[in-house]
Amino acid sequence: MIPKATPPLSPSAPIVSPPSNACDSHFHIVAGEGEFERYAHRVEDPSDGTYLDWLGRLRNQMNVLGLSRGVVVQSILYGTDNSIVARTIQEMGADNYRGVAVVPDAVTDPELDSLRDAGIMGVRMNYVHGGVMSWGGAKAMANRLKDRGMHVQMLINSHDHMAELADDIRAMPVPVVLDHFGWPDLSRGVNDPGFILLRQLVQEGAAWVKLSGCFRFCNAPYDQADAHIASLAEANSERCLWGSDWPYLMMADAITPDPGKLLDALYRAVSSDVARHRIMSANPEFLYEF
Repeated sequence: MIPKATPPLSPSAPIVSPPSNACDSHFHIVAGEGEFERYAHRVEDPSDGTYLDWLGRLRNQMNVLGLSRGVVVQSILYGTDNSIVARTIQEMGADNYRGVAVVPDAVTDPELDSLRDAGIMGVRMNYVHGGVMSWGGAKAMANRLKDRGMHVQMLINSHDHMAELADDIRAMPVPVVLDHFGWPDLSRGVNDPGFILLRQLVQEGAAWVKLSGCFRFCNAPYDQADAHIASLAEANSERCLWGSDWPYLMMADAITPDPGKLLDALYRAVSSDVARHRIMSANPEFLYEF
């Protein structure tokens, strides 16, 4: 039997209110059994609730956090059927919501056109665990993505993968957005060679990074991640984004977070009002074309 995800916590309001037009640049959406086709090779099912239940929870969270824009990222729970993302963009409002899809290497031009027309701005791949799209496939489709104003989003481990990927990322004709600030090994510190290289790419403007997912490698109040988050924001706050990663799928041994506390953690690590505005509002507006 496929296990179910742990239900997310109800959000608390952050200590500091986000700026106007603030964006959650990385969350997922799920649905009840039979509502959207689930990926045959998934390792988890979402916790209980219909699609409309989950939309209600999402709307509540956005209101409590003080956010007005969002980017819904396709979960591997639904494979390459991105219809749940496309519908969520419409349900939540196409002016203020965008999406990131999962596609195979062999995705066709008409399929990319359909995704872009639905408000989907990027395609996502997993370099850590593998998946339906490979890095070779991403590089091969990069010019087709460029023609449509789309980008590549990917999950890596900076300490294991950055050295082998850096030159390719620099050469990409489209933005490359790295999930969960490169999923570093925090125990190696900010002077780990892979993290130094990640920071250099961000500083150069050659890579974007989502300051999300800190709960996956440390516990509340997440201060163990402060130095890494601050380091990237100081390197180039114009290439940083924030996301809640709600509703916390495939958590392994991690503890389900309160998203309000995740925003508090970002604001503790990034004290500059200018940088906060860039991360929460200006940068997503630019990248996702709000």
